[in-house]
Amino acid sequence: MPEMRLIDTGHATLRCAMEGTGPLVIFVHGFPESWYSWRHQIDPVAAAGYTACAIDVRGYGGSDKPPEVADYTLEKIAADLIGLADALQPGEPVILVGHDWGAPIVWNTALTNPDRVSAVAGLSVPFAGVPSRPFTEVFREHFTSKGRFFYQEYFQEPGVAEAEAEADPEHFVHRMMYSISGDVEPGAYWDKPLGAKFLDGLPDPQPVPWLTTEDIQFYGREFSQSGFRGPLNRYRNHERDYEWLQAYAGKRIEQPCLFIGGDRDPATTLFGAVADPVAMMRMFAPKVEGHVLEGVGHWTQQERPEEVNRLLLDWLARL
Repeated sequence: MPEMRLIDTGHATLRCAMEGTGPLVIFVHGFPESWYSWRHQIDPVAAAGYTACAIDVRGYGGSDKPPEVADYTLEKIAADLIGLADALQPGEPVILVGHDWGAPIVWNTALTNPDRVSAVAGLSVPFAGVPSRPFTEVFREHFTSKGRFFYQEYFQEPGVAEAEAEADPEHFVHRMMYSISGDVEPGAYWDKPLGAKFLDGLPDPQPVPWLTTEDIQFYGREFSQSGFRGPLNRYRNHERDYEWLQAYAGKRIEQPCLFIGGDRDPATTLFGAVADPVAMMRMFAPKVEGHVLEGVGHWTQQERPEEVNRLLLDWLARL
């Protein structure tokens, strides 16, 4: 087990799973996850000569859980990462690695803090540049206005998704993870009417080697303790995130970048909008190296840890 530390970033106290010495690599998870989502990466990265630091994002696990929706903007979470870097490695640039929501978090932290982030890697979600409109407008045009369910619309009203998820956190996480993994045919079960609940129609989880009973129990305990309000508040800040990022319109991520996605992950193609996510990213991050893994769903580094570690360590060694 890595050493668990509470670090004051100056903005929020974050629980960090840490191992190793050397240049700092901060791992940022997505929803509904935890530092534990990087359990297969911490030791190999530390063994390669780095300080591996996997955080609980604010709102999760052992990190601070401020109460307001506006406490979960990209701007504030990016400030957490820079504050963490200042606390652990003052004066030195940091390497960021993120998955799911963690990917937009690290992409935009690198974009807005080019002097503090030396390199950045994102899993599952490619970087599509500074948005031209809030994402709420996009999914309401394509889904809500047509009477179709979209999970991020379902997450917008405080309390609704929390009630469903908190009724049985372990079951919620298990069913969500299984349903968008590479073990399930990307499916029509997400095509349901507006007004449906998140879990409606999702397949019952089957045993898969990358997600053990112990793993699911860990996530269940974490969310039973923390609840889902902070994590879901991340989805309720699209307008605030859009406004913040307009100051960076036209800018690109100039640092070295690594992208790893899965060909069975809807987030990798931005829900079918992008045929080649790596080519798209080159417009906004010209130094990107990209890989799309065959048969991999949404949980990139958990589903295929050895392959992800090989790609990540090779990239780190060439920085």
